[in-house]
Amino acid sequence: MRDVPPLMAGIQTRMRNLSDRQNVIAQNIANSETPGYKAREVSEPSFAGLVRSGGIAVAKPQVQLTDAMKGLGAIQPIGAGVVFDKDISETKPDGNNVTLEDQLLKMGQIQADFTAMTSLYRKQISMMKTALGKGGN
Repeated sequence: MRDVPPLMAGIQTRMRNLSDRQNVIAQNIANSETPGYKAREVSEPSFAGLVRSGGIAVAKPQVQLTDAMKGLGAIQPIGAGVVFDKDISETKPDGNNVTLEDQLLKMGQIQADFTAMTSLYRKQISMMKTALGKGGN
């Protein structure tokens, strides 16, 4: 298997993140009337994961919850990269904090980011074809 150029790897990572975000936002919208449901979001991919200096990777620290931490009210992470959304505008009396307007704005931003990543991907492929003498179209 060949090494993936760093730019292509970065685009791939971002596209996966955007896909995960789209799925989580869709779940938020589906649960907008579920009492007690808390809006979720996907954490951004780590820039440090793309940075390599002399073979040393910069890593984000990982925190494991202990029973004592849980006893104090700490909440177990929802899943890989999925966190409770801290950017909410209101909480309903039933405890649900999903606002459809906020979720639709996020969905629009995801669409714009997908478009940008697709454009970068196409341009990168075109440049590779040109470099190989196979035409950039």
